[in-house]
Amino acid sequence: MNDGPNPSRPPGEGQTELIAGEDAIKQRLDAFVTAAMPSHVSRSRIKALIKQGNVTVNGTPNREPNYRLKLNDKINLQIPEPDQPIPQPENIPLEVLFEDDHLIVINKPAGMVVHPAPGNWSGTLVNALLHHCGDSLAGIGGVRRPGIVHPRALARRRFLG
Repeated sequence: MNDGPNPSRPPGEGQTELIAGEDAIKQRLDAFVTAAMPSHVSRSRIKALIKQGNVTVNGTPNREPNYRLKLNDKINLQIPEPDQPIPQPENIPLEVLFEDDHLIVINKPAGMVVHPAPGNWSGTLVNALLHHCGDSLAGIGGVRRPGIVHPRALARRRFLG
């Protein structure tokens, strides 16, 4: 019989319940939970979830990643949905090379991130264009990735016909 992590539902989805078996006695809570998660869920992420109060042991919130497990401890982990904020307009200067009712050509500064993503939710070309173009970008490419054609795509079209 395997006494390791025993998830009651697929690990990494919403809420996961684990039971500490004999092999888990005296293991750290963060190490035990991490072992039950898919490989893309890091121990650092599990520690953060524990400290944020997203883990209970026997029905009681436990904010200590170094808690040592006891036989049959019941661990519940709640994994919140990741934040994906909607890009907001920001007054960032743009070098506009051409603009009409249907097209805008920008000389994007080197190093400027194009689309908001984790670590870069603001200060992007999308934020600048939302400010510059207003509602005219609405519905083009979706809310989070409004219609931007990158220059390499234009070059391929020009040469490949």
